[in-house]
Amino acid sequence: MAGSRYDIITTKAVAFLSGLLERLRVWLMQSRAKELVLLALPYQVSAVLTALVAVGYAKLFHLMEDANMAILSHDRRLIFLTAPISFLVAWGLVRRLAPLAGGSGIPQLMAAIEVATEKKRDRSWRFLNVRIILVKIASSLTMVIGGGAIGREGPTLQIAGSIYRTVHKLLPPFWPRVSRQIMLVTGGAAGLSAAFNTPLGGIVFAVEELTKTHMAQFRTAVLTAVILSGMTAQSLLGPYLLLGYPKLEPATVSFMYKILFIAVISGASGALFCRVLLAFDKLRRSFTGWIGQAGFALGCALLFASTVYLLGPMAIGSGNALLENYLFAEEVNASASNVGARILGPLFSFSAGGAGGIFAPSLAAGASIGGWIAPLFEPSRGQFNLLVLAGMTAFLTGVTRSPFTSAILVLEMTDRHSAIFQLMYAAMVGYLIAFTIDRKSYYERMKERLLKALPDWPPPPEKPGRNGKREESRLRALLTPVSNSPTPTPPRSGTFAPPPCINTTTCSAASSPKGCRSTTAPAPAPSAASATRCASTSAKASPW
Repeated sequence: MAGSRYDIITTKAVAFLSGLLERLRVWLMQSRAKELVLLALPYQVSAVLTALVAVGYAKLFHLMEDANMAILSHDRRLIFLTAPISFLVAWGLVRRLAPLAGGSGIPQLMAAIEVATEKKRDRSWRFLNVRIILVKIASSLTMVIGGGAIGREGPTLQIAGSIYRTVHKLLPPFWPRVSRQIMLVTGGAAGLSAAFNTPLGGIVFAVEELTKTHMAQFRTAVLTAVILSGMTAQSLLGPYLLLGYPKLEPATVSFMYKILFIAVISGASGALFCRVLLAFDKLRRSFTGWIGQAGFALGCALLFASTVYLLGPMAIGSGNALLENYLFAEEVNASASNVGARILGPLFSFSAGGAGGIFAPSLAAGASIGGWIAPLFEPSRGQFNLLVLAGMTAFLTGVTRSPFTSAILVLEMTDRHSAIFQLMYAAMVGYLIAFTIDRKSYYERMKERLLKALPDWPPPPEKPGRNGKREESRLRALLTPVSNSPTPTPPRSGTFAPPPCINTTTCSAASSPKGCRSTTAPAPAPSAASATRCASTSAKASPW
C-alpha cells in the first residue's frame, strides 16, 4: 500500500516537472530569451576554445625555450647553427603557406576588425583563418627553438581572432545575426586575457587599442569572453601570476622624479625601437624575390647569434629569465650589456620575417633599462623593483601607445595594487615622450601597410540606388528643370532635388488674399540657356 502511494506521488511529481519543463521550453521558444541565448553561445564557445588553444600554445612555447637552453648549455657557439636554421624555416613557413601569419599578429587583428563587414566584400578572412592558426604556431615555435627573442602574446591574439571568426563563419543561416566585427574585438580581449592571465588588461586593450566603438556596444560580449577564457586557462594552469609577487616599498612624492627619469628614457627607447623595426621591415620588403628575402632572414639570424655570443644569454627568448632575475634575485647584475641584448635580440629576431610577438620582449627591454638606471639613485630593494616596473610600463607604452593597457597589465602580472599610481604616471610620461617621436604606434603603422597591400581595399563606393542605370536616369530626370508646375511633387525621401523654377508670390500692399497673384519664374542660372530651357518646358510630370 505504501509502495503504491510512493509510486503515485513519484509519477505525479515527474509529470508535474515534465509539464513545467515543457512550459519553460515553450516560453523560451516564444520569448526573446531564446534569441539572447543563441546570441551569447558563439562568444562562449569561442572563449573556451581560445583558452584551450592558448594554454596548449603556452606549454609548447615553454618546452621549445627549455629545449633551446639545453642545446646552448653545451656550447654557446651552437647559436650560430640553431639560429640560422630556425629563422630560415620560420620565414619559409610564413612565405610559403600564409604570408599574413608573420610578425606579431596584433596589426593583422586590427586590420581585420577594420575591414570586417556583414556583406560579401568582407576581407577579414585574409588576416584570420584556420591556416593562419597553424602557421602562426608552427613558425613561432620554430623561432623559439632556435633561440629567437620573441613573445607568444601577440600571436595568441591573432590566433584568438581566427578562432572567433571561424566560429562566426560556421553559424547556420537561421542563427540570430551576430556582428562579425564585435566577434573579432572580443577575440582579441579573450586572447590577451588567456595569454597573460590578465582579464582587466584584456578588457582595457579591447577598448583602447582594438576599436574606437563605444563600450556599450560590445561590453557584454567582451566581459563574457574574458571571464570564460580566463577561468578556463586558470583551471588548466592554476591561479598563477606571470611575475609573482615582487617586493615593493611605498614611494614618496620625492621619489617620483626617479620614475620620471626612467619613464622618459624607456618611453623614448620604445618609440625609437619601433622606428627601427619599421625601417627593417621596409628593407626586407624591398627584396622582392625569395632569394633576397631568404638572405635577409639569414643575415638577421647571424646578427642575432652574434648578439647572443657577445652580450650573453639574456638576449635569448621572450625575456622571462631577465624579469625573474631583476625582480626576485638577491643579487641583481643589471648591466648595459643586458640592455643591448634585450633590444638588439628582439630587433633581429622580429625582423627576420617569421612569426612572433614583441609584447613580452618589450616588457623585458623596459625592465633592463629600469634596472640599469636604478642604481644611480641608490634605491632599496623594494624601490629598485618599483623602478624596474616603471621602466617596463613606459617601454611597453612607447611601443603600443596604450598607456592604460600597459599599466593594468603590469599591475595584474605582479598583483601590486599599491603601485597603481606610479605605474600610471610612468605610462603617461612614456606615452607623451613616444608621441613626440612618432604620432602613431608600431601597430598602427603596420596595420596601415597591411591595408594598403590589399588588392581590393578600400572598396568602391556604393551605387546611389538599387536599380542601377534606371536609378541614374531617374536622378537625371529629376534634375531636369520643370516649368509651369503649380505644386511640384516633392522628391522621394532620402534624395535632394533643388526646384528648377521658383514660384514667387506677389501681394498687394493691403496684403489681401485677392490681391496676391502667383507667377512662375526661371531659377537663377549661370547662363541664359538655362532660363530659356526652364521657360520652354511645359507641364512635364515629375519623375517621382
